[in-house]
Amino acid sequence: MTQDEAFQIFRDTGALLDGHFLLRSGLHSRQFFQCAIALQQMPTVEKLGAALADKVRSLGATTVVAPAMGGLVIGQEVARQLGLRFIFVEKEDGKLALRRGFKISPEEKALIVEDVITTGGRAQEAIDIVRSNGGNVVGLAMLVDRSNGTVDLGVPNFRLIQLQVEAFEPDKLPPDLAGTPAIKPGSK
Repeated sequence: MTQDEAFQIFRDTGALLDGHFLLRSGLHSRQFFQCAIALQQMPTVEKLGAALADKVRSLGATTVVAPAMGGLVIGQEVARQLGLRFIFVEKEDGKLALRRGFKISPEEKALIVEDVITTGGRAQEAIDIVRSNGGNVVGLAMLVDRSNGTVDLGVPNFRLIQLQVEAFEPDKLPPDLAGTPAIKPGSK
């Protein structure tokens, strides 16, 4: 799947939003990729999951780990496409944690799968959790890299869409955004 084909899926499903958005990172943006909208139809999930799985197949991962909420649907589909175990990390006391009895074995080869990366904060938390449990992170796969490849978390990165989306500090908003209330459509 080409980047243009993946982008078209986001356009066709209405998952590429324009407006004034407050991102999880605290930054503000004019564009928002609402992956949940794109991933509500299983044929689309299967198509995007297959494309991402094709990019990471050679890594030799044995487990896919996804940060909740955003990475759950695509992470599970990538794991299904690759025939791997799937687990997730979720919030506990405001930060991600390994819960629900999930375990990571020493040297277990984990692939982190996320929906969208802007600064990589959630992906870094997931990487740290895998490593603190003795696992080996073999890569990070995502649907959308909003950083245009500038986020480096020390593992190989794979994405379907890579672009630079303008993002602004709260105190440095351009006039068109400063005069419009921000909405936060993603995970909290």
